Amino acid sequence: MTSEGPGKQNSVDKGISPSIDTHIFIPAILISCAAITFLLFDRENAARLSSVMIDYITADWGWLFVLAGFSGFIFALWLGFGRYGHVKLGQEGEKPEFSGISWVAMMFSAGIGIGLVNWAFVEPIYYMATPPLGIEPHTAASAEWGHMYAQFHWSFVPWALYALASVPIAYILYVKQIPYMRMSTACEKALTVKNVKPAARNFISKIIDTLVILGMVGGASTSLGLGVPLVSAFTTNLFNIPSSFLTEMAVLAFWTLIFGFSVYKGLNKGIQILSDVNIGLSVVILLFVLITGPTVFILSMSANSLGLMLSNFPRMSFWLDPIKHGGFPNTWTLFYWAWWITYAPTMGLFFGRISKGRTIRELVFGVIGWGSLGCISFITICGGYAIDLEVSGALNVSERLISQGGPATVVDIVNTLPFNGLISVLFTLLCFVFLATTVDSAAYVLASISTKNLKGTEQPAAYNRLTWALVLAFIAVGLLYVEGLTIVQSSTIVTALPLLPILFLVSYSLKLSLKEDFGHQVKPEILTLDKDNNEETE
Repeated sequence: MTSEGPGKQNSVDKGISPSIDTHIFIPAILISCAAITFLLFDRENAARLSSVMIDYITADWGWLFVLAGFSGFIFALWLGFGRYGHVKLGQEGEKPEFSGISWVAMMFSAGIGIGLVNWAFVEPIYYMATPPLGIEPHTAASAEWGHMYAQFHWSFVPWALYALASVPIAYILYVKQIPYMRMSTACEKALTVKNVKPAARNFISKIIDTLVILGMVGGASTSLGLGVPLVSAFTTNLFNIPSSFLTEMAVLAFWTLIFGFSVYKGLNKGIQILSDVNIGLSVVILLFVLITGPTVFILSMSANSLGLMLSNFPRMSFWLDPIKHGGFPNTWTLFYWAWWITYAPTMGLFFGRISKGRTIRELVFGVIGWGSLGCISFITICGGYAIDLEVSGALNVSERLISQGGPATVVDIVNTLPFNGLISVLFTLLCFVFLATTVDSAAYVLASISTKNLKGTEQPAAYNRLTWALVLAFIAVGLLYVEGLTIVQSSTIVTALPLLPILFLVSYSLKLSLKEDFGHQVKPEILTLDKDNNEETE
């Protein structure tokens, strides 16, 4: 498939209605079913294989992940600040499809999901116990660096990777008007320039889309597997009932109804509404924790962490501990960078889809700015509150993490807040909605990838969206039954390595398209000063 330039749609696709692409849909469903079957019937080998592969990737390819993360951050800044920043992702006169608040809400809710609620309280405490850079555990320095390092892992680099993947998708949908919402389509310019034969290019495109689907299914299923125990812990605490597999299944069933209905209703009536509710709940909860908690301590830690991050950002971005091999970069930074790389195509497809009518600069800084601000706000406030409990002795958070795990510890932390019954209800609701929007966006993108001739403003068939929502739910059931969450987390990270060249291809392809379509309009003038008359000349 080729494009005729900006604003032109491939004539082959004109007048053809969207339909299921069986060449993508059927293999993707079969691969998903095969994955859960492997988990159910050969869990030991799955665990062993995943462990070996994750150790190999973090040990031998860590240098590539840190280079990719920092390079992606720089490239995203170039897109935002550079000569093409004012390029509109749409046609002349087109306005944004969603309001600014709803746009930000959908990106933030989809981009971080339940993970942030789960980790914002406890991640800084983990770092206090196993701090980076040779810092002594459980000291003042470990508390300060722990508070900051969690923000580093959730802010600028992750959201820059999302932005990097989002711009090419929005560009092909709304500038080129190519009716295929797929990462392979965004890579096509680079593949064409390299004179790859059509048959080979088609084969490479199928591989790209398959890898994206694998990462998407694994990531979304892992989010479900992580989120269900947390909501189950809040639910059992509220109703004073014992935690069990049946409780988790009841939570998952209710959850499936929420996000299944939302996916079925589509973007405007489903995902958008849930995201707006999500942001409202988040603001209320964060303000409550800030005001009723140790306000001055939290604000002081926040300012201190900002200074630490700004002064140490390059060092942390490349630190691999190659001599002592203390394990911190492999366990945390490389894990997160691989995780964000795995999620980048998914979020790029979703963010690009909802960004019609905005400029490249708006999209890049909207994703990085608002996404980072939201994550930093959660971690500074919730993490600061947990650190205060730890250092003051009001609650031994680190000991509880060791003895009972993350979800139960988060519930214990929330129970120390005033009006803890009401706040627990709000946290439970927030967890439900956060994960619903994340899985909604994943199911929406999966349905879009498996649909052909889908224009930018059109939505994949409702039954296609619902099918993927149910597939994700069934995989989560299997994970909870066999307790295979760690396996899929490892498998998700493994898929990050082959996704790196895809992110490179999509970035290179975007650069080529921008230069071809708009380079003549924004070519900078070279000015010199005439020595004889001191006048400027070109």
